[in-house]
Order: sequence, then structure tokens, then C-alpha cells
Amino acid sequence: MKETTVLEAIREALAEEMERDRTVFMIGEDIGQFGGALGQTKGLFEKFGDERILDTPISEAAIVGAAVGASMLGMRPIADIMFTDFSTLAMDQIINQAAKARFMSGGKVSVPVVIKMQSGAGRGKAAQHSQSFEAIYSHIPGLKVVMPSTPYDAKGLFKSAIRDNDPVVYMEHGSLYGIKGQIPEEDYTIPIGVGDIKREGKDISIITYSYMVHKALAAAKTLEADGIDVEIVDLRTLRPMDTDIIIESVKKTHRVVVLHEACVTGGIGGEIVAKIAENAFDYIDAPIKRVGVPDVPIPYAKSLEDTIVPNEEKLITCIKEVLEGI
Repeated sequence: MKETTVLEAIREALAEEMERDRTVFMIGEDIGQFGGALGQTKGLFEKFGDERILDTPISEAAIVGAAVGASMLGMRPIADIMFTDFSTLAMDQIINQAAKARFMSGGKVSVPVVIKMQSGAGRGKAAQHSQSFEAIYSHIPGLKVVMPSTPYDAKGLFKSAIRDNDPVVYMEHGSLYGIKGQIPEEDYTIPIGVGDIKREGKDISIITYSYMVHKALAAAKTLEADGIDVEIVDLRTLRPMDTDIIIESVKKTHRVVVLHEACVTGGIGGEIVAKIAENAFDYIDAPIKRVGVPDVPIPYAKSLEDTIVPNEEKLITCIKEVLEGI
């Protein structure tokens, strides 16, 4: 094992997959000699050249469109979208082309493309650079949606996404990039659609994913002093979602808080609650609560952003309310 950051783990996965398979390439803005606006391709242009690390004009529609077309012809492209907010400019290519090609061709055309994007708030980037669109993409049949929380998960899931024969939306929270963790020296993958218990507990389950896993872990540690034992379920993949891991945790703890950074209305939390209601209703001993962002755009001012984005204090309050039956 070795210690690395989420950003380094993602970059390492990309380099290894490009070495393993010559059909893998990345296309996006400023990913060549500049090394990526976020450092995501640092050193890769020099290693693989401009035919496999392709710089593009500022056009998300062109980036995704070219990647989808190349994937239909046997390549395995990664379309790099700097911020998830900008993916709205490529909605037709993602939703109407990539997601539907296999179905509309009767299975004759596969689309092994990864649409990689940074998501999330908490860094003062304001309303057009801080959104969480995972519920939008999870709603679309034909797409797989991955959101890792640790270096281990980030690398293993990115490799699985690249090797997958269907389109995968790979969303990484910008606040995760510097988080460190252990990863194996040898090659490994993590199956898409399999969640993970990040912390065993018996009193209440927190169902979450991405950066919010770390908020949940911090809250669980604080609540230990009050004798509250919190279980944390990291979904890792939102489509397909690991329903079994959710239900098994609910059967053990009988109480649930769903945590995500997206707006509460229409968020993935509603789908999680529905799965629990459909599959484990008899095991619930208290109302399920959701913690998310109020239905407002993300503010630029740090004081306002801190007010609306879920944090440890808000989560602890919600957990205690569920345990008290409020």
C-alpha cells in the first residue's frame, strides 16, 4: 500500500489505463501542456503526446460529441469537463446520444465513453461553478453515475469506468482532491454498482456519497462522546445504486439520515428514501430525514455558502432529532 491524494489517484489511474490500452485517450480544455486547470493531466501530455491528450477549443458540446463519436468507432475516450456546471452545454450529446445509442441500435453500437467532471460547492466558486447534478444524470437510463469519496475508491472506480462498455458519468468533488488515503501498489478495480460501509455502527445509518462521506465521518466521531454509534454507508455509485447495502444497514440500525450536497428537492436522497420505503418499511422506527442544500443557488460569499452547505453541526443536529423521534 502507498499513501496518495484523490487527485493523484485519479491521474495515476488514467496513466495506467492509457499504458494498458492504446484506445484510451482524453479530450478536453487545457489538459495538454498546461496539465489541466486542476492538475488532472500534469505530466501526461509529455508522456503520451497530443494524439492521446487532446486540447480542444472552449466547447463542451464538441468535447463530448467528439468523444461519443470516437467511442462508437472503437475508442475509449475520457471527455474532461472542467466543472459539472458546464456539462449543461453538452446535454444533447450526453443524454440523447451517448445514453441511447445502444438501445436505439438494438445493441449493435456500444458507447464506452467516460464523461469526467468536477462537482460540488464549498470553495467559493459561486452559483455557476458549484452545482451538484448527480440526480439529473442518475435519472437517465443508459448512463452510469459514479461519485467516489477516497483515493482508493477514486482510482478503482475510474479504472472500472474506463473499461466499461457503456457511458459513465464520473463526478469528483473538488474538495476531495487533497484528501489522502492508502491505495494498493498493484492494479485493482472496484465494481460499479457496489457500495461500501465506511464505518460500522448500530444506532443510526447515514446514507451518503462523495465529499459528504467525510462530513459524516467527522460527525460520527463527535457523537461517540455521547455514546451514539453511527453507521456510514458510502454508495460510491448512484446508478446503478446498491440497494442491498442500504437495506441491510437499515435493518440493523432502524433509523436513517440521508446526506447529500445537492438541493433537497429532486435530489438523489428522495430516491434513497423511496427504496427504503419500498424494501424496508417495517424496519424503520423513526421518520427518515434528509440533509442537503436548500433550494437556492450556491452563493459566492463564504459566510452564505457556509450557511447552506451541509456541515458536521447540521448533521449532528439532524441525527439527534431522529434518535429522539422529533
